[in-house]
Amino acid sequence: MDDRPVIVVGAGPAGTRAAQRLVRAGLRPIVLDENDRQGGQIYRRQPPGFTRPAARLYGTEAGKATALHRDFEAILPDIDYRPGTTAWGVSGDVLLASRGSAVSELSFSAVIIASGATDRIMPCPGWTIPGVFSLGGAQIALKAQACAIGARPVFMGTGPLLYLVAWQYLKAGVPPVAVLDTSSYADRLRGLRQMAARPRVLANGLRYLADLRRAGVMLRTAIRPERIEDDGGTVGGIAWRTARGTLQRAACDAVGVGYGLRSESQLADLLKCDFAFDSVSAQWAPVIDGFGRTSNRQVYLAGDGAVLRGADGAEAAGTLAACALLLDRDHPVATAEIAALQQRVAVMDRFRQGLGRAFPWPAHLAGALLDETIVCRCENITAGEIRHAAQALDAPDINRAKALVRPGMGRCQGRMCGLAAAEILAHARGVPAEQVGRIRTAAPVKPLPLDSRIVP
Repeated sequence: MDDRPVIVVGAGPAGTRAAQRLVRAGLRPIVLDENDRQGGQIYRRQPPGFTRPAARLYGTEAGKATALHRDFEAILPDIDYRPGTTAWGVSGDVLLASRGSAVSELSFSAVIIASGATDRIMPCPGWTIPGVFSLGGAQIALKAQACAIGARPVFMGTGPLLYLVAWQYLKAGVPPVAVLDTSSYADRLRGLRQMAARPRVLANGLRYLADLRRAGVMLRTAIRPERIEDDGGTVGGIAWRTARGTLQRAACDAVGVGYGLRSESQLADLLKCDFAFDSVSAQWAPVIDGFGRTSNRQVYLAGDGAVLRGADGAEAAGTLAACALLLDRDHPVATAEIAALQQRVAVMDRFRQGLGRAFPWPAHLAGALLDETIVCRCENITAGEIRHAAQALDAPDINRAKALVRPGMGRCQGRMCGLAAAEILAHARGVPAEQVGRIRTAAPVKPLPLDSRIVP
């Protein structure tokens, strides 16, 4: 009998439900949470002393958020909760985690990774100017600190988060100047049938659009980003082309950018889980079975870190992964519980496929980036340098290109630039994106303080 603990990485919807199910079965997991308070990004809590009501913070999802928070607090006596702790590396079956400069070596019998997702970025000229934020960053500023990224922001990209963040800014009294979407109305129609699997969510999206339109916010589809304009070291405006190629411009003082999400899968990579290319989200993802099991029998995955299904899907997947772990240890789990969870996940998956059609990743934009456009902002690597690696240096895959010209070599380890850099490389070599692979993970996956030290 392996008496080492089970570790749950992440305390958002998936991690919370996984921990809750393990506790119900009599286990006492360690829960590592990068944030100081449970809730993850979607149900992020305010710092102590902030008092905005849940209805204003989470809108239509306030009930789900408060239920998740309440349920986590109920299991606190039965778990080893470690807030403010980042899992950043692996050594065998030992997880390396840091709180400040103190590094812990955590041996585990099994780990459920519920590490969520981050924004997916498509670079454009000017995207590194101060005043440009990711959509997730713009949302966190509003949700956690009640701060806006600017007085006259523009939101650009594609995906449901684009409209949700714009609507949240509108409701917070900061109406956006414009919402610029690279997807077209024809794309939306292609995904409509599958998105109808979740009619309430679809209705919410239509409501956001209607509210933005009524407020006079400029809404544009099928746009092609041209540049974000620099006005003395900060954002001064944004320019784009219409579907017919007409150049348009809007003055603004901040820009929120995002093209969907990318799974935070680096720990799974360090734990040597198998990956495969997911054509729905057009990115590499860990291979899991219908429960969240990976090719590593000690590792289970749940939530957006495995499959991008959103918060509701993450809750079901978190419980399902915990059930899989229990079954693998011969704990009894009711067949009806498994069936209900898998049915919920199937609905979310159908909706996810609809989103993939309605708001496609604009891979063609990567191939058209100007050579001087910065792609890797950590190392200041341009699109032209990646093309040089693809052609003059004959780099066949993204890891070879990384070794030669350093995209993804900096502190973010390719989280921001990796997918776009791979698209540029693939386009330059005239092959599909999956043929150039993905950036292999190296520890530490997150920056560490220089005075980090191992503590018992």
